[in-house]
Amino acid sequence: MAETKREIERKYEAAAGTDVPDLTRVRDVATVADEGVVELDAVYHDTPDLRLAADSITLRRRTGGSDAGWHLKFPVAVGVRDEIRAPLSDALPPDLAVLLRSRVRGGEVVPVVRLRSARDVRRLLDADGGLLAELSVDTVRARRLPKGPRASWTEIEVEAADDADPGILDAVEKQLRKAGVRPSDAPSKLARALAETAPEDARPDTAPPAAPGTAGAAVLAYVREQAEAIVALDPAVRRDLPDAVHQLRVACRRLRSALKTYRSVLDRNATDPLGDELKWLAGELGVARDQEVLAERLRGRLTDMPRPLRLGPVKARLRIWDTARTKDARRKAVAALDSDRYLALLDRLDALLADPPLREAAGRDAAKVLARAVRKDHARLAARVDRALSLAPGHERDLALHEARKAAKRTRYAADAARPTLGKPAKKFSKRVKKVQSLLGEHQDAVVARATLRDLAVQAHAAGETAFTWGLLYGREEAAADAAERELPEVWARAVAL
Repeated sequence: MAETKREIERKYEAAAGTDVPDLTRVRDVATVADEGVVELDAVYHDTPDLRLAADSITLRRRTGGSDAGWHLKFPVAVGVRDEIRAPLSDALPPDLAVLLRSRVRGGEVVPVVRLRSARDVRRLLDADGGLLAELSVDTVRARRLPKGPRASWTEIEVEAADDADPGILDAVEKQLRKAGVRPSDAPSKLARALAETAPEDARPDTAPPAAPGTAGAAVLAYVREQAEAIVALDPAVRRDLPDAVHQLRVACRRLRSALKTYRSVLDRNATDPLGDELKWLAGELGVARDQEVLAERLRGRLTDMPRPLRLGPVKARLRIWDTARTKDARRKAVAALDSDRYLALLDRLDALLADPPLREAAGRDAAKVLARAVRKDHARLAARVDRALSLAPGHERDLALHEARKAAKRTRYAADAARPTLGKPAKKFSKRVKKVQSLLGEHQDAVVARATLRDLAVQAHAAGETAFTWGLLYGREEAAADAAERELPEVWARAVAL
C-alpha cells in the first residue's frame, strides 16, 4: 500500500568539496550526527512529452537508502511537496498509476532520466536527541535516457523532520548563507537534470492562438486555467483530500459557464457538446459534495439544539444515514474519474485549446467584448430574480429561486473570468453578485434539508422512535428559507447596478 509523507525541504548550490559550516550554531541544534555516505540510484519516469515535469510532478523508482521504492511527488507550495511512496517493484504500482491518470490518460510513462547520487548525510538533533532536520551534500550524476546527454553537479539539501518546526529551515539557511552557500535556481534534481540534458533540437514554444489584448486571448486564458485545474485536482479527489471534490466541481462549472457566456468568442457548435460533458462530470461529483454540505448542515443544527429537545437516537441515526450515503457518493465520483468518458472529455479540452474555434469577436478588444457578455448574464439573472419575487411562497417559488441561484453563479463566474481584463469593476461586481448567490444558496440548502429531514422522520417513526426532533428541525429550516426570501429584495437591490 502507498503511504504519504509531507516533504518540506530546500536546495542550495554547492561546489565539489564544499565544507558545511558548523551547524551547532543554528538555533535549537545541539549536535550534528554524521551518518556517512549512501549511494542512491533513481530512474525518473514521465510521458514522452514530459507532462508530469511540466506540472512539477516527479515519479521515480529508487534503490539505495532507507526509503527504496517508488516515489510520486505532488507540489503543495514552494519547497513543500507530498511524497507518496510504494514498495519497490519492477512495474509502476497501480496505487500510483491511478493518481497520474488525468495526465497520462491512454499513454504510458517511460524512463526519462537516471540520477546516481552519493549522499553525505548529517542529522541535526536537539538537546534531547530529537531530529530537527536532515542535511545532505549530494554529488549527482545525471543522464538523459535512453542514451542521451550527461550532467553532474553538487548540491546541498536540507529537509525538516516530520514533526519539527519548519522554521528550522530558516535558521539553517541563515548559517549556510554566512558560509557563502546560496539557494539553488532549480526546484528539484529532476528539473535541473532535464534542463542540463535537454536535446539541442528541443521543440520551441508555439505561438499563442489569439493575439494578446483580444477577447480570444482573454477567454482562452480562463478556459485553460479551469481545464488545468480539472487535471490537477483529479489526484486530490482520489486521495480524498479536504475540499478536493468541491474544487473540482467548481472548476467544471466555471469552465462550462465560460463556454456559455462567451459564445460570441468561441463557436458553440464546438463548445456546447463539451458543456454537456462538463455538466455530466459536475453532476457525478455533485452527489459527494451535496452530501458533504447537507450532512454538515444537519450536524450543526443538531448540535445547536438544546439537549432536552433532542429526543431519541437522533445523532446515531444521522451518522448512519451520512456514512451510507457518503460511501456511495464517493464511489460514484471515483467511478466517473475512472471512466473512458472522462478521459475523452480531457482529450477534447486539449483539442479545443490546441485549435480553438474562434469567432469574429475573438479578434476584438477584450474589454468591450467581455463587459458586454457580463451585462448579458446580469440581465438574465435580473429576469429570474424578478420572476421569483413575483410568485407566491411555495414550491413554484422555490424552483424559481433555485434557477435564479444558478444564474447568479453563472454571472459571478463571468465576472471572475473578466477580472484580468476589467480589473476592479469586475471584482466589485463579482462580490455583489456573490452575496445574492450566497443568500439564494442558503434558501436552496434549507429546501433540500427539509426534504431530507422528512425522510429521516419517516425512518425514525417506522423504527418506533419519536420523530419530534426531526419535525422541529424541519420547522427551523422552513424558517431559514422564509428569512432568506424576506432578505432577498434588499440584497438584490444592492447588486442591481452595474
